Amino acid sequence: MSVRQSLLAILDQGPCYGYQLRSEFDRRTGSTWPLNVGQIYNTLDRLERDGLVEKAESEDAETDSSGQIHYRITDAGSAEVAGWLGSPVERSAATRDELAIKLAIAITLPGVDIARVIQVQRTATLQNLQELTKTKNASSDPETSQDMARMLVVDSLIFQAEAQVRWLDHFESRLARAVSAGLADPVPLSTEVPRRGRPAKDSTS
Repeated sequence: MSVRQSLLAILDQGPCYGYQLRSEFDRRTGSTWPLNVGQIYNTLDRLERDGLVEKAESEDAETDSSGQIHYRITDAGSAEVAGWLGSPVERSAATRDELAIKLAIAITLPGVDIARVIQVQRTATLQNLQELTKTKNASSDPETSQDMARMLVVDSLIFQAEAQVRWLDHFESRLARAVSAGLADPVPLSTEVPRRGRPAKDSTS
């Protein structure tokens, strides 16, 4: 998820302050990916540093009684939003999937019950899938673009959960074949000395 581009896209509609951006993001995504205010302001700081937003002058945006700082998008920021909306989301081979990495590491370790690890994950994923399905079934037909946006996110999460269950089934079958073929032995630590690393502390100093 690109918090950076999402906040820029919202700011392209008009100046906002941090809490307002969080509220707008939640409203437009059905509160599926909650952001904390610290994350919002850290992102705004980086966007300002990169010349994509700037602090709005008082005549450009109303300042509330608490003196919130409003940010407005720059021309460069609007160009980045246009580029983001007009380009595909790339899912490269280098993208880190926490579950895939967890299982890849676990299968190389001694004494790990991989079948149990898979079952725990499958149970959690199925529970999440049931909750998402209930949320979808409890919702009425979309009446506004905001409703449609929320259902779009829920549908995406349902498809992801279903895909994860299928992948776990595939991994379990592949693991069973590997065990039968004697290919699931733990991987010991390498005895090869790494070329680089933290130097040993000089005990004489």
